[in-house]
Amino acid sequence: MKNILVIGSTGQIGSELTLELRKRYGNDHVVAGYITGSEPQGELKNSGPSEIADVSNIAQLEAIVKKYNIDTIYNLAALLSVVAESKPRLAWTIGIDGLWNILELARQYNCAVFTPSSIGSFGGGTPLVNTPQDTIQRPRTMYGVSKVTTELLSDYYHIKYGLDTRAVRFPGIISNVTPPGGGTTDYAVDIYYSAVKGEKFICPIGEGTLMDMMYMPDAIRAAIDLMEADPIKLIHRNAFNVTAMSFAPENIYAEIKKHIPSFEMEYNVDSLKQSIANSWPDSMDDTCAREEWGWKPSYDLSSMTIDMLEKLSSRLK
Repeated sequence: MKNILVIGSTGQIGSELTLELRKRYGNDHVVAGYITGSEPQGELKNSGPSEIADVSNIAQLEAIVKKYNIDTIYNLAALLSVVAESKPRLAWTIGIDGLWNILELARQYNCAVFTPSSIGSFGGGTPLVNTPQDTIQRPRTMYGVSKVTTELLSDYYHIKYGLDTRAVRFPGIISNVTPPGGGTTDYAVDIYYSAVKGEKFICPIGEGTLMDMMYMPDAIRAAIDLMEADPIKLIHRNAFNVTAMSFAPENIYAEIKKHIPSFEMEYNVDSLKQSIANSWPDSMDDTCAREEWGWKPSYDLSSMTIDMLEKLSSRLK
């Protein structure tokens, strides 16, 4: 990677990924792509170049690729799970039609492409415990359907055209920087905010609902490490299972109470979020990522909780 375009740079993952890439590759070599109404702010705006990059506008994307001599594209444009269920056509337009534009452009200009998949790509018939790398994927949400399609389409371009496509299946991502944006696992971010603010947390996910999770620093490292990996060693390009921890709401609640004994939580289950969560694995097997490109998370629930509470406390109090 020499010149990088991050599409969706102002989103939950993109904002932190863009800054980390600039630290590693130089500010001028990483372009923050955004859509109108989601302009970069603060350090993201001031530390390097930014351009409007709408995945539905291939001419606009081509102009950026040519202007900055882009060789790598991080395509993070997508609607998250709950939002996608309310706007399925838009979710498809952004996730699939947009990806088609990016892959066609990448084929023309020989760019590598990273398009993340998700735990949401699994569904009915998938083994829920220690979900294998290669297994049945029959999601029943538009978010999941679009993610499976991105995996298959990215593989197609690699096999047919030799395009360097790579991806991971992210679990729920927990960040102390960017607020959640409409995902099923967002409760695991919201709960920390409530704890630091001294508020009772109303949990929309039922007790005992296990889901894979990952702290943002690990997610950023996974996205970069995979793109830096030796392509000869990659068998499962699109997409690798990656995970760091699996927990239910009562587990994260108990961990927070170790540090804030007065913290309270009660349940008010959101039927849509719960139905989505029930269709996802309790835990994923990420052996292939560990063996093929050395994946290993740095944070577990305990160390993440300490860091989340420390960072949020310094910012919110």
